[in-house]
Amino acid sequence: MSHYWFIISATVLAVDMSTEAVLTDVEQSLVATVTTEAIPGHEIVEVLGIARGNTVRARNVGRDITQGLRNLAGGELKAYSTLLADARDQAIERMEADALEMGADAVVNVRMETSEVTQGASEVIAYGTAVKLA
Repeated sequence: MSHYWFIISATVLAVDMSTEAVLTDVEQSLVATVTTEAIPGHEIVEVLGIARGNTVRARNVGRDITQGLRNLAGGELKAYSTLLADARDQAIERMEADALEMGADAVVNVRMETSEVTQGASEVIAYGTAVKLA
């Protein structure tokens, strides 16, 4: 009888593969996504390649008008802050999904960049090294 262990949303789940257990709508997660070269307490045993995820987001006219008025008065442009935070989150999620497709346990050396694709639209990309851990 063989057992396989999966880390699922911070919960460890044992699956008895001798039965016809089927997991549906269950997401595997990485052990870690870090900006450092190593993960304390873990040994990197294989480098799988570059994992990446990106998204391109555009402003909208309504948001531009309200944020333009706020810009005149000064202060944080919250709608744009939220737009960029959501874009960063989505880029990281896509990078992690790419790493899982590669069979990775973790992503190290994670970096993020932003660039303007066209007027009013920006790309956010997250990338790092997908690795297998001991």
